[in-house]
Amino acid sequence: MIRYILNITVFALMMVANASAQQSCCTSPVIAFNHMGNLKQFVEAHLPPNQIRYQPRIGKMVSLKTADGPEVSVFEVRSGATQGKVILMFHEWWGMTDQMKKAAEQLHQEAGATVLLIDLYEKKVTYNPDTAAMLMQSLNEPRVRSIIKAAIDYCGKFSKIQTVGWCMGGTWSLQASIMAGSMGYGCVVYYGMPELNVKNLSPLQAPVLGIYGKKDLWITPQIVKEFDITMKSLGKEFAYHQFEADHAFANPSNPKFNKEATSKANALVVEFLKKNFETPLRKSGGSEE
Repeated sequence: MIRYILNITVFALMMVANASAQQSCCTSPVIAFNHMGNLKQFVEAHLPPNQIRYQPRIGKMVSLKTADGPEVSVFEVRSGATQGKVILMFHEWWGMTDQMKKAAEQLHQEAGATVLLIDLYEKKVTYNPDTAAMLMQSLNEPRVRSIIKAAIDYCGKFSKIQTVGWCMGGTWSLQASIMAGSMGYGCVVYYGMPELNVKNLSPLQAPVLGIYGKKDLWITPQIVKEFDITMKSLGKEFAYHQFEADHAFANPSNPKFNKEATSKANALVVEFLKKNFETPLRKSGGSEE
């Protein structure tokens, strides 16, 4: 009975968040997702991640200047063959763990692109779900947008930018592709909160690929359908795949990830990214403010 009540409460909260996003230009899907950090069931659904010690083979930390002052460090995986093709990667709510750095190097190899792993927590990392919830909720949205803008500027105006992220990072992946404007060539969202505000979605030029779990209690099939309808109404390109899996099934750090579904999802993602990099460069480069 208690579990049933919790499920209904979560679903009701998400519907309220989505309705607000449609009705108000000031409602952010980032805030809606962050509010889930208050839900005990959501926090408990994220098992403490695998802790590994990974020595990067190619990647290195680089500092970027931001418009609001403090520099930010990102993990860059680059080679000469990836010039002009960049993937902005957004970590899970644990922060920039070694597991995420390993995933960044793997994606670099698979997609043949430079990968910039963005450190949204600015050197804070945790392996505790409660602390992760607090870190996610403490994010300052204007600061995060300043960090993303710095990353887009660092790419150079003649780059093709794609984005990818999991959970919290999935929410930011879509926001980053919106910010990239005409420089955006593809966006991958692993069960992140969608943007349902038509005005906010208008700058998006990148096609979006969504990866979701049919058993997800938070980014539910109903929410995915609503996003699909919104994207179609705007003539935006959105394709999605739903697996028989729970939320966070493909997280790089998940100790109980769904191996089969994750493998299939990764194949779809890599194919999507490679195809988009073949798109001719648009004449008008530059990011949206």
